[in-house]
Amino acid sequence: MKMIPENIIISRTDSIGDVVLTLPMAKIIKEKYPDCRIAFLGKEYTKPVIRACTYVDQFISLNDFMNKPVSIAGRPPQCIIHVFPHKAVAKRARDLKIRLRIGTTNRLFHWSTCNKLVRLSRKKSDLHEAQLNLKLLAPIGINETFPLQKIRESFGLERIQPLGPSLSSMIDPGKYNLILHPKSQGNGREWGLGNFTNLINLLEPQRFNIFISGTEAERVLLQPLLDQAKDRVIDLTGKMDLYQFMSFIKKCDGLVASGTGPLHIAAALGKDAYGIFPPIRPIHPGRWAPLGENAKVFVSEKNCSDCRKSPSACHCIADIEPVRLVEALESRFRVKAGSSRFV
Repeated sequence: MKMIPENIIISRTDSIGDVVLTLPMAKIIKEKYPDCRIAFLGKEYTKPVIRACTYVDQFISLNDFMNKPVSIAGRPPQCIIHVFPHKAVAKRARDLKIRLRIGTTNRLFHWSTCNKLVRLSRKKSDLHEAQLNLKLLAPIGINETFPLQKIRESFGLERIQPLGPSLSSMIDPGKYNLILHPKSQGNGREWGLGNFTNLINLLEPQRFNIFISGTEAERVLLQPLLDQAKDRVIDLTGKMDLYQFMSFIKKCDGLVASGTGPLHIAAALGKDAYGIFPPIRPIHPGRWAPLGENAKVFVSEKNCSDCRKSPSACHCIADIEPVRLVEALESRFRVKAGSSRFV
């Protein structure tokens, strides 16, 4: 008989995109066990994403989990699911005597820190990351392979803060408002500033209101693009925190990026999310595509692993022609222009 915990900690202490693709776990658990309270353990900087999910009852920061007493609605945690393996977190969960501790067999430290192990090989699987995450629910009686359509409907990013007037004023209701997010904080393959510059030049200013987003640290790297684009774009780099950026994404029509956190946020919010990917496994779109009703991926249709040892030299992603995105964006513009939103 499977244990049915009254509360569960979902632990995913890595990046924003990974967190977004883990959020559907909360809804799936709630559908099976409506009275179960869900806490999500993550890094502090991912807090805005986690708090936006209507299926998560509580956010626990990594620092607090490691250094303070842990409770969920005043009760001791009964279960923790280690979606992202973190040795110190696993040891802490064991020391806290959390009754059910779920991990994977392929992490040696889980053998001594967890009491329920799931055999799961992510690198060799053909499943999407979000589907793989849900495999970790087997010890609590949830054993399905969920279709991607079900997952697309399960993000629950509904607690989005209102966008302030200064940022709202940048949105042009008569145009397609498009965010370009060229950088990835060094976490993945990038399309290149040249391709983004060409994309900007190919899009008609009368139709597209274009924003460039990125962190303050990335602004120096983005300066060549900003210099060339000049008044064709609005520079947003370093001007918003994550709460504001999520609100801004929700107000815009679409976003173009490689496999980064903002891409997954846009897709989960139902925006036009255009993801640019390499074909190399395990970072190909089969594993990491954005999930949303209006998400679309661009990838070179070939088997290639030339950049495995040198990610910055990925020619497969660099060779994706900007005109392919222009065609997709123009098509979406026409759809939206035909609606009552554009005047």
